[in-house]
Amino acid sequence: MAKEEYAIILDYLPNGYPMDTRPSHRKTPIAQAIGKVYFVLLELVPKKGISLQPNEEVYLGEGKRDKIHHILGRIDLDKLTQTARTEIEFILDKLVDNSEKRFVDFFSTSGPINARRHYLELVPGIGKKHMWEILEARKEKPFESFEDIRQRVKLLPDPKQAVIKRILMEINNEDKHKIFTG
Repeated sequence: MAKEEYAIILDYLPNGYPMDTRPSHRKTPIAQAIGKVYFVLLELVPKKGISLQPNEEVYLGEGKRDKIHHILGRIDLDKLTQTARTEIEFILDKLVDNSEKRFVDFFSTSGPINARRHYLELVPGIGKKHMWEILEARKEKPFESFEDIRQRVKLLPDPKQAVIKRILMEINNEDKHKIFTG
């Protein structure tokens, strides 16, 4: 199981969940976050006296954590607050931008799943026709950026947006194949 070192806060609930029926002195502050590498959705408990902001990066790795007391666990997409849902696409956009090479390399190096299907076909908007065009284009030379993919593969939907859609599908467990998430 892949472990996240850092996460980005999607939403911070200083008084815990509103649906929590326990008395207020028993509730703990909760942060909903997304991992920076494997895009794991997590529920975090901040240290006492620490207030978190959406879009803030926090350390979750081994060793001393400055803001996070402990990780409650994974959380499903449908359990996110409205604020977290609004933030997730914006944050994914930024995370994909910051790791563009990782995703562009996927277009340059991915292989077949089996005799009938290719990993490229798992990306929304890429069917057999686009898959073959990508395979042909990458024979010349590996792709260098999302823009390079767009230039060399005609009529391909925006590859960055397609990657973001795929990540959201994987977070939502819409497919057994995990190509970008933990």
